[in-house]
Amino acid sequence: MLKLQYSDFKYECGTDEAGRGCLAGPVTAAAVILPEHFENLILNDSKLLSEKKRNILKPIIEHDALAFGFAHIYPTEIDSINILNASILAMHQSIETLKILPEFIIVDGNRFKPYQDIPHETIVKGDSKFLSIAAASILAKTYRDAYMETIHEEFPMYNWKQNKGYPTKEHREAIRKYGPTKYHRKSFRLLPEQLKMEL
Repeated sequence: MLKLQYSDFKYECGTDEAGRGCLAGPVTAAAVILPEHFENLILNDSKLLSEKKRNILKPIIEHDALAFGFAHIYPTEIDSINILNASILAMHQSIETLKILPEFIIVDGNRFKPYQDIPHETIVKGDSKFLSIAAASILAKTYRDAYMETIHEEFPMYNWKQNKGYPTKEHREAIRKYGPTKYHRKSFRLLPEQLKMEL
């Protein structure tokens, strides 16, 4: 059973990101502040839910949350500041979009940089422990998936609507055949046999 709160603050925000390990597309983060009596029996870490369940939960979270926001950090910035910094920046930007300033922030994982002077706590596997982080993980994943489905139309040969930019065998074969696009992360090892691609 996921817990609602970590701290005693009324406005506690959970944040999480999606797409860190992808070869293409943005890293996307979301932030969510849930009301104090929020309950949902199917809400869980987005990785444990089917796409269908995530799509059912997204409007419920957005309707019930006191505040929610999301942000994409795109490949050129990921390449320039690295994926860890880009993930944290995406979380900061998603918190910035909240219509309520949080009093406390709980973060999935073990790395974060302070946002303003708001106290925070990093929680390993937080998305399977706290409802607000699980809710943020679902929003980050669904907003990112929707973006990948949009850019799939431009470059259908990489099949991003299916693999969402993750390093599947099919995705790597397409990179080998067609080369990287403007949506690929050039600082990532796009092909296993090449330490650095000639770009």
